[in-house]
Amino acid sequence: MLVGEIMKNKGVGVIAVAPDQTMVEVLKLFRDNNIGFVVVSRPSGKYVGTLSERDCCNAVAEYGAEATMMRAADIMNRNVATCSARDLLPVAMGIMTQRRTRHVLVMDGNDVIGVVSIGDVVKHRLDEAQRTEQDLQDYICGTRYH
Repeated sequence: MLVGEIMKNKGVGVIAVAPDQTMVEVLKLFRDNNIGFVVVSRPSGKYVGTLSERDCCNAVAEYGAEATMMRAADIMNRNVATCSARDLLPVAMGIMTQRRTRHVLVMDGNDVIGVVSIGDVVKHRLDEAQRTEQDLQDYICGTRYH
């Protein structure tokens, strides 16, 4: 399966924050949207990095309570993991494994068109396993095979 197929199923688009937003503002966005990852982008729409719950935890561990008022640009990840919508899902999975990240930006050229998360991958694999199980049960029982 292509990464683009996952994007079709979950929808395209990303939630983005401005580089000058504080960690507290970003964490409220995480809570309100039940997410743990955002793209940090300029007003022009060009992304400059990403910010995850892990990045926030690392900032608190390093800077203490003052980290909560730090800007997204100060704590964001600039070494962003990316893939293309035309990549096979195992390519995105390999990137996640190699980079030890739970999110990969899906790019169309220089434009971010979405995010594939480890949760998306698990959901796809679970759906696939359930379809295979049903197909095997149908085969064994003779259902749908006349």
